Amino acid sequence: MASNGSQQVFGVDEVLQAMLTMRGGDSEKKKRAHEYLESFQKSTTAWSATITILQSNAEADVKLFAATTLRGKITYDLSTQVPAPEIPAVRTQLLSLLKRYAPGPKPVRVQLCVCLAILAIQMQEWKDVLPVVVSSLGDENHACILDFLRVLPEEVTEGRKITLTDEELTLRTTELLEHNAPQVVQLLINYAHSSEAAATNPQLFECITSWLREVPVNEIVKSPLLNIVFNALESDSSFQAAAECISTMVRETREIDDNVETIQILLPRVIALQPKIQKVVEEEDVESYKSLTKLFSEAGSAWAVAIAREATTFRPLVDAVLECTARDKDRDVIEFTFDFWYDLKQYLVLEKYIESRMQLLDVYAKLVDILLKHLEYPESESNNEKDLFDGDREAEEKFREFRHLMGDTLKDCCEIMGVTECLTKVLHSIKIWMQKYASLANGASVPHWQQLEAPLFSMRAMGRMVTSEENTILPQLMPLLVQMPAHEKLRFATIMVLGRYTEWTAAHPEFLSPQFTYIVSSFDTDSKEIVRAAAMAIKYFCTDCRNLLSEQVVQLQQFYDQILDKLPQISQEEITEGVATVVSVQPKEEIYKLLKLFCDPLVQRLMTKANNATDNDGKLLVADHLQLITFFAQGVVVLPPVERGQEDPAVKYWQEVFPILSKVLMNFLDFPPICERVCRCWRFMVISHRGAMAPILPDMANQLATGFATSKQGCFLWVTGAILREFSDDREHVGQDMTEHIYVFFEAQATNVLRFLSELSPQDLPDVTEDFFRLVVDGLLYYPQKFIPSAIFLPVFEAALSVLVLEQREPLSATLHYLRDVLGWGTTYSPTSYDHLPASVAGELRIAVRQLLSAQGETLVKRLLAGMMITFPKDCFADASGALLTLFEIFPEQTAAWVDRTLRLLPERTVSPVEIDRLMTKVKEKLSTNDTGDVRQIRSILQDFTNTYRRRYIAPRDGLGALEGSRFRFDG
Repeated sequence: MASNGSQQVFGVDEVLQAMLTMRGGDSEKKKRAHEYLESFQKSTTAWSATITILQSNAEADVKLFAATTLRGKITYDLSTQVPAPEIPAVRTQLLSLLKRYAPGPKPVRVQLCVCLAILAIQMQEWKDVLPVVVSSLGDENHACILDFLRVLPEEVTEGRKITLTDEELTLRTTELLEHNAPQVVQLLINYAHSSEAAATNPQLFECITSWLREVPVNEIVKSPLLNIVFNALESDSSFQAAAECISTMVRETREIDDNVETIQILLPRVIALQPKIQKVVEEEDVESYKSLTKLFSEAGSAWAVAIAREATTFRPLVDAVLECTARDKDRDVIEFTFDFWYDLKQYLVLEKYIESRMQLLDVYAKLVDILLKHLEYPESESNNEKDLFDGDREAEEKFREFRHLMGDTLKDCCEIMGVTECLTKVLHSIKIWMQKYASLANGASVPHWQQLEAPLFSMRAMGRMVTSEENTILPQLMPLLVQMPAHEKLRFATIMVLGRYTEWTAAHPEFLSPQFTYIVSSFDTDSKEIVRAAAMAIKYFCTDCRNLLSEQVVQLQQFYDQILDKLPQISQEEITEGVATVVSVQPKEEIYKLLKLFCDPLVQRLMTKANNATDNDGKLLVADHLQLITFFAQGVVVLPPVERGQEDPAVKYWQEVFPILSKVLMNFLDFPPICERVCRCWRFMVISHRGAMAPILPDMANQLATGFATSKQGCFLWVTGAILREFSDDREHVGQDMTEHIYVFFEAQATNVLRFLSELSPQDLPDVTEDFFRLVVDGLLYYPQKFIPSAIFLPVFEAALSVLVLEQREPLSATLHYLRDVLGWGTTYSPTSYDHLPASVAGELRIAVRQLLSAQGETLVKRLLAGMMITFPKDCFADASGALLTLFEIFPEQTAAWVDRTLRLLPERTVSPVEIDRLMTKVKEKLSTNDTGDVRQIRSILQDFTNTYRRRYIAPRDGLGALEGSRFRFDG
C-alpha cells in the first residue's frame, strides 16, 4: 500500500522549504508541498525532524506544525516505529520540550501537553505521571501544568484512537484519572490560593471544567473551589470561563435524585446571579450576557424535572431565564433559552405536574408577549422598505432563522397555555394595530406594519398545534386576515397563514370562498415571493379542501390553464400537485374525462416544447414540463381498484399518452434530464396503478430495453425495478405468465448492464453502477427462486466485488446492500420476507449461496477490509462490517483465516505482526464461545482495528499492492 516510486528524502531543510512553499501563491506547487508534508508526517524521519525543528529558532507556525506532527506520531506510530526500550527517552524529550515552551507560544505548548498526555496513556508502566510532570516542570510553570491537567482527561476520553485493548484502556483510565483525582483537586485549590491572579486565571476554571467529567461533582461543590469559581464572576477576565465551569457543574447534576444535596447548594448561588443580567445588559457586555444566559438555561434544562416537582422553589431560576429573554433587544442570547423552554414543557404537560403547570402559566404567557415583540422586523434606519437590514445580509439571515426557532418555542407555549389562549394574544395584537394605525394605511403604505406582521407569523408558527375543532378565536381571526392592507410582507404572511390552516378551513367551509378568492387574486401582484407563496397555498387548499372544491373542478382547470405559464417552475409543480389531488377524488366515471381536460393541454404544451427544443435550455424546459404530467400520473389513481377484467379509466388515458411520451424519450435519448423525467413518470405510473398497468407493460418494457441499450443511462433501471416489485410472484393480481415474462425482461436488462460494465470500469459510470445494484437488490428480493440459480447470479456477484474499489458513497452503498442481502441467504434462517417459499426451495437456495461464498469469500474479505482501511467513505463502514459479521456467522473458521491472510498482505511497518496476532486472538476468543452476542462483538473489534489503521495510513491510493482490485470481466 506504499506509494510507488523512489524513496522521498525528509530532511529538516526540505520540510522547511515545503512549509515556505505552502505560503506561496502557486497552487500546483502548494499541492505538491502538501502531499510531501503528508508523507513526511507518516515517515520514521519525522520523529527526529520535528524535535530538531522544535529545538530551533524556526517561526511559530513551523513549530506548531512540528508539534502537531509529533502528536500524530505518538498517537498512531509509537507502537510500530519506536522500539519499546526507547519510549522512556521520548518521554524525557517531551518533558524537556514542554519546559522550553512553558512561557509560550500557547498553541505549541498545548500541542506538546497533548503529546505528553497521549504518551502517558500508552506507557502503561508509567505509574507516577502526575508527580513526574509537576516536578519536571517546576512551580514557576503553572500555565504549562494547568494545560497538561486540562488536556489529560480529554485525551483519555478519546483513547479509542490509541492501540490499546478495551481492558488496557479501562485500567489506564482508572490509573490516570480516578486515582489522580484527589491530588488534582488539591493541586488546583493550592494554586487558586497562591495569589489573586491565580484565583481569577481562566486556565484554572478550564481545568476544573475538564476534570468535572471525572471527579464527582459533589466533591468540587463541597470544596473551597466552589467559592473560588463563583467569586471569579466578579472579574471580567475570568467571567466567561467561570460561568462555563458552573454550567458544567450544573450539567453533572442532571440525575436529580442522585444529586439533591449538591443542587441544594448550587441553586441559591445560581439564583443570586440574577441581578448581573441587568448589569451586563446596561454595560453592553454581550459575551458576559451570553455566558450568563447559557448558565441559567443550562441550569433550567438540567433541573427541569425538579422545577416541575417544586415550581415555587425553582421559580426564581425560571424568572431569570425569562429576564434574559426579555432584555435581549438585539437577539444576541435568546437562542440559548429555546432548549430550556422545550425541556421544561416536556415535563409540565404531564398530568402529574398539572399544579406546577398552573403556577408557571403566567411565565409562558409573558414569554409569548416577549416572542411576539422579538418576531417583529426591524424599522429601517434608511426608510428603505426593500432593505430593512441596511445591507447586512448576515443579520437578515440570522433574523429569519431565529423567527423559525422562536416559532418552535411558541408551539411549546401553546402546549402549556392552550391554543385558544395563544391565539387570543394574536387577535389582541392585530386589534391593537387596527385601532392605532388602520385608518392611516394607504395602499402599500402601512405605518408600523411590523407590529401587524409579527402576530401573523406567530399564527402561522402555531398552525400545527391548532385543531379543526377550534371554534373560539379563529372564526374571529379569519375574516380579519382577508382584509389585510396591500403591503407585500403583510400579504405574504397572510397567504402563508391561510395555507397553514387549510385543514381547519376544510372543517369550516363557510370560510373557504373568501380565502380562496384572496389567494387567487394574489397571482395578479408583481411580487415573485407572493406568487410563489400563493401557488404553495393553492396546493394546500386543493389537498385539504379537495372535496369542497369538487363542484368547481371545471373552473379550477380554467384558472390552472390560464395561470400556469406565468409561474416559475417550482410554483407550476406545486399548483399542479394541488389540482391533481382535486381530480383524484372525483367519481370513477369522471376520471378519464377530467384527465383529458387537465392533461391534454399539458401534453400539447409538451409536444410544442419538444419541437422547439434545439438547445440545452429548451430541452430543460421539456424535462421540467414532464414533471407536471407526472403529478397526474402519480396522484390520480382509481380507488378502490377496478374489478379484474374491467378497464381502469386512468390507465386508459395513459395508454393514449404513452406513445407521445415514448416519442419524446426516443428523440432525446442523448439528453439525460429528459430520459430521467420520462422514466420517473413511468415509474410512478407502475407504483401508483400497479396491476392495472398490465396493458401498457409490453410497450413499456420494449422502450426500457431499447432506451438502456442505446443510452446506457441508469434511469431505465429505475422503472425495471418498479415493475419487478409490483409484478412479483407473491402479488395476487399477477398471473404466472406475467411474472415469467417480467423476470426474463429483468435478466435481459441485467445482462446488458453486465456487458456494459465489462467494457467500462465502475469508476467511469458510478450512477449506472448504483442503479444496477439497486435493481438486482429487487431481483433478489422478489424473484430469489429464479435469480439465485440463474446463469447471471455469479457474474453479478463478481461485478459487485469489482465495485468495492470505488470511493463514491452511493454506488458503494447500493453494492454493499446487495452483498448483505446475498449473504443473508447463506445464513441458517433465510430472510423472513421469503416465508412463502417451500422449505426445500429455500434450502436449495441457501446451499447455492454458500457454494458461491465458499469460492468467493476470501476475495470478498479482501475487498471489504481494504475498503474499510483505505478507500470506503465513512457512511459505508456499517454495511461493510455488517457483511463481514454475516460471513463470520456462516463460515466462522474460514472467515477468520481469510481475515488473517488478508491482514498479513499489508505493507511492512504499517501494522506489526504482534497487532495482527492480538486482533486474531480476540476474534477467535469471541468465536470459541458459540455465543451470538460474542460473535457480534467481532464487528466492533474489526471496526476498531480498521479505524486505527485508517488514521495511521494516509499514503496515496494509487498503489494498493496485493489488495488492489481487479477489473470485472463478463463474457455472457
